[in-house]
Amino acid sequence: MSLQVDQLHPLVLNVGLAIQNADWNWKNVSSPFSRLYYVTEGEAKIQFADGIYTLHPNHLYFIPAFTRHTYICNSRFVHYYLHIYDDHKSDEDWLELWNFPFEIPTGKWELQLFERLCEINPHMSLQKSDPSTYDNNPTLMKSLMKNRQRAFCDKVESRGIVLQLLARLFKQAKSKIETKDNRIVKAVLYIHRHIGETISLNTLVENACLSKDHFIRLFKSEMNMTPLQYINQKKIEKAQLLLITEALSVKEISFRLAFDDYSYFNRLFKKLTGMTPQEYRHIYR
Repeated sequence: MSLQVDQLHPLVLNVGLAIQNADWNWKNVSSPFSRLYYVTEGEAKIQFADGIYTLHPNHLYFIPAFTRHTYICNSRFVHYYLHIYDDHKSDEDWLELWNFPFEIPTGKWELQLFERLCEINPHMSLQKSDPSTYDNNPTLMKSLMKNRQRAFCDKVESRGIVLQLLARLFKQAKSKIETKDNRIVKAVLYIHRHIGETISLNTLVENACLSKDHFIRLFKSEMNMTPLQYINQKKIEKAQLLLITEALSVKEISFRLAFDDYSYFNRLFKKLTGMTPQEYRHIYR
């Protein structure tokens, strides 16, 4: 998957050093931002839908946005944390296009990068480790405001450090779009770039220079779903982000994503997430 460096705009929400003493135990955490952890001492565990993973010293860990997980800590555990928010108004979403490794071993440089990032951002540390105290819309907006009010030199250096850390992850990342057919790659990118518009199957077909039946068969073969299913999936994922980060009504969000039928949007959201948009907003905000 083609991605340019100037398409990466990670914003630092929070960064700091946390010292836990068997008190890092939080259930069913799911956030609109990604997390990076660098462990310096002790061990803890994180539970995902597919199992429980142990966090070890001198390793870097990555949790993408909207990944539900649970923290388990029964002893002393020391780690650096970094919360990264990606501007959802960007044309490309690198988090949507790539699968990143959860764990990678580190050398001496990663620790120095975290130390420096904390040094130049002393006011962006968390007062408490409880996600309910910072993982909410008002605090998210305050953190974004803090980010934008920093000195320009600190913004430049912080972005450089975050990109260096992300480079470690990109080295082992794999494209989510597992297709070698360039026509389908272009169709997928078109969908991402026009997710807030009504996306016509005829437009996708014309861009691919294929017959409609041929395009649908090829898309399903490459993506394991039809074009309409993929479009709906990406629109609902975008709706999940907007429900948490924007003070818009559910109806406004449905219209922003080009759903003319509000009832259909609600039914589709529940079908793909297991809950209504109102229930989703209540749980995660």
